[in-house]
Amino acid sequence: MRVTVSAHRETPELLVLAVDDELPGLDQLRHCLDANPHVGRVIPAVDASEALRYLGNTDHEIDMRKRRGLPPVDAVFADINMPGLSGMEMSRVFASLNPAPVLVFVTGHPTEAVEAFDLGAVDYVLKPARQERIDKAVARVVEKLDAAPAAPAGGAPGAEPQVRGDDEVIPVELAGTTKLIPRAAVRWVEAQGDYARLYTTEGSHLVRIPLSQLEKNWENAGFVRIHRSFLVALSLITELRMGQGGYQVVLGDEEKVLPVSRRHTRELKDKLVGSSRAG
Repeated sequence: MRVTVSAHRETPELLVLAVDDELPGLDQLRHCLDANPHVGRVIPAVDASEALRYLGNTDHEIDMRKRRGLPPVDAVFADINMPGLSGMEMSRVFASLNPAPVLVFVTGHPTEAVEAFDLGAVDYVLKPARQERIDKAVARVVEKLDAAPAAPAGGAPGAEPQVRGDDEVIPVELAGTTKLIPRAAVRWVEAQGDYARLYTTEGSHLVRIPLSQLEKNWENAGFVRIHRSFLVALSLITELRMGQGGYQVVLGDEEKVLPVSRRHTRELKDKLVGSSRAG
């Protein structure tokens, strides 16, 4: 696990993600982090699903960090016992990033410390969070970052967080549990109001993310908008043909047919030709 820091060590201003499903605990944690001189900004999240959404380009600062080859945040301060996806399961996703943020657990349960340190956590803080204890944890974060190799100058343009290889994961709520869907498993996406339905080889999943946001987030991952209601994986398109009412695309061997709107036809043709030449 490689860890890099976004700020110069002379004037460190850390970007920290704070995760706790209990609002009093989250407020106290934010207060302590905000009061620490090493912390420049705290991003709060009320559960693991919200925290993982920041792996996408939903925040300008996080997007810029990824483009520079940095982790999405410098550190994650997280509770462990949360509904749906637990803090430990969420932290495994963050720990798998390359580069990865530093992990700190802030919890009322002392029994999972061994597993936390197995994940590479630098500290395990018991609730209630106190200023002096959080300051000590932040100092350990800074020490960890100081010991890490610096990111390459300028970073990697367009770099994406690496989760399970180069893949992003999307948290999906299923009957009270949270399942992580790899972006690579998504074949096409359909807009449903402010929601989007992800179609994979195993079925479909409804997520509370607008199609326009997914289009922006996944543009560099090979997804293309073909219609106001559809976003598809370009690599799965096997045919572009004229059908009733206009153009259509065929996806893979299953011959799933989706409509292509007139305004997206030229862009799609250009991308298909470009993809063919690159191949």
